[in-house]
Amino acid sequence: MKKILWPVLFSLVAAIGRAEAPYHFIKEIPIGGGGGWDYLTVDPAAHRLYVSHATHIVVVDLNTDKIAGEIADTPGVHGIAIADDLGLGVTSNGRENKAGIVDLKTLRTLSKVDTAAGPDAMLYDPGQKEAWLFCGRAEAATVIDVKAARVVATVPLGGRPEFAAVDPEAGRIYDNLENKDQVAMIDTRTHQVLRRWPIAPGESASGMAIDAAHHRLFLGCHNRRLVMMDATDGKVLATAPIGFGVDACAIDPGTQLAFASCGEGSTTIAKEESPDKLTVVQVLKTERGARTMALDPTTHKIYLATAQFGPPPEPANGQRRRRPQPAPGSFKVLEYGMEK
Repeated sequence: MKKILWPVLFSLVAAIGRAEAPYHFIKEIPIGGGGGWDYLTVDPAAHRLYVSHATHIVVVDLNTDKIAGEIADTPGVHGIAIADDLGLGVTSNGRENKAGIVDLKTLRTLSKVDTAAGPDAMLYDPGQKEAWLFCGRAEAATVIDVKAARVVATVPLGGRPEFAAVDPEAGRIYDNLENKDQVAMIDTRTHQVLRRWPIAPGESASGMAIDAAHHRLFLGCHNRRLVMMDATDGKVLATAPIGFGVDACAIDPGTQLAFASCGEGSTTIAKEESPDKLTVVQVLKTERGARTMALDPTTHKIYLATAQFGPPPEPANGQRRRRPQPAPGSFKVLEYGMEK
């Protein structure tokens, strides 16, 4: 294990903590089109933001904040895992139960690989050069050799998976089992679940982020808690309050700020006061529906996707009231940062 340099961390955090509200709105990046959305992914090396949107992925150039292209033919896409070392991406195509292998230069899908039912969350493990597709309906993960474009394992998880995170040096993957109130710890070499840890007092965790250097997991829970967990033994070290409708979490290794984005229109930003204490430093007002998020660790900016919503449609034939629908053409990405 790496030595945790907490004195250095504390000096960084103290400097950040002196600002009452370190993050503020910078700009809106219009995307347009219709349909829903899910994960956002930043590729810091290529200065790109990948935004899942309906049946395709929109690619934004972060140098110009302009649309640079799109990845098509991804039915029900949830997002993309970036394999920079291979020049490839792996899309999670929920509607067709497939993963797409994408050339990141041309944005063309080279091939598709069958997954278990309901692929949703995805990540790339550079240690094994494998992509993991976490499949909700199957309560399992499909593991793919990215270069060979073939399935190498199907891993039963014992619960419905949500966001996941990888520590390549430790050879571990962590995944939220949302309906079990647990985190599964998985060995990346054997493809076996080693432990299932309870997340109490957290419940129904969706978002997950990892600070691999300090062995900390951050879990965004639907009972309005951000949970900080020790990634070595599963001990819950601290919690902080967050808003309603959490989806994504992020941790900035340069500032040690943790983020939890919530659909109510807020993102909670917390810092580690000590190895076992989280303190909220800002509740950033965003917009309704801005529940998914990505962090650029080089610029420390965060990006959230949302749209304008009309009133909920009237229920028909005694059905429950339906969710409000995004207005056509209003889909956008919101950019926030610490720069003046």
